[in-house]
Amino acid sequence: MNSMQKIALVTGGSRGLGRNAAIALSRKGIDVIITYHTREEEADKVVKEIENNGQKAAALQLDTGNVSSFDAFVSQLTDVLNNKWSREQIDILVNNAGFGVHASVAETTEEQFDSMMNVQFKGVFFLSQKLYPRLADNGRVVNISTGLTRFVIEGFGAYSAMKGAIEVLTKYMAQEWGKRGIRVNVVAPGAIATDFGGGAVRDNQQMREFVASKIALGRVGEADDIGGVVASLCTDEMGWVNGTRLEVSGGQLL
Repeated sequence: MNSMQKIALVTGGSRGLGRNAAIALSRKGIDVIITYHTREEEADKVVKEIENNGQKAAALQLDTGNVSSFDAFVSQLTDVLNNKWSREQIDILVNNAGFGVHASVAETTEEQFDSMMNVQFKGVFFLSQKLYPRLADNGRVVNISTGLTRFVIEGFGAYSAMKGAIEVLTKYMAQEWGKRGIRVNVVAPGAIATDFGGGAVRDNQQMREFVASKIALGRVGEADDIGGVVASLCTDEMGWVNGTRLEVSGGQLL
């Protein structure tokens, strides 16, 4: 059984959508390594929850916006894989880590732009590149985008433009990495109630009602609506889905 055991790496797995995806993967019998930026205690809780589901887990610190730290991270990851799994490779990569800045195009600062760019696009690009040799043949990659690449809610211009870049990158990764049987898809969540963007959708009742009114199913999304979809894309049932953008928005602004 051991040689068949799948291992996933989920970036930004200590909270929100990443946490939900990591737990959903463990429910499908997949072992999970999560990364966290600063929230070590929360990451440890996620590890325990995964272990309670009967799977192995580990948490590693990573700043996905700091490309110069990636070599050290990959070396640390390799140590954990060797020690805990007697393996050198992961099977699944979920590029989830990220944050949003709510600012109009006219008011976005260069500092805001660069910090988002480093995490949302440059970090994803180069972390995927560094992990490519560590990804097993016939592996899976799921990138996370946003419904905001299709519909517009003012104030997310820089953020959504970077996610648009991720959607294009996904196709190129799928084409180039398909030679090794690795398939790459992108999930685009609609508005979800997490602490994303300062928790605006979660905590602001007016915003919540406005967003819900634009969704066919009449409510805002929750992390629970998304994590299972990410996990499902990593299963064999979804094995012929490749290079595809899957919007998970409850039918937002149709």
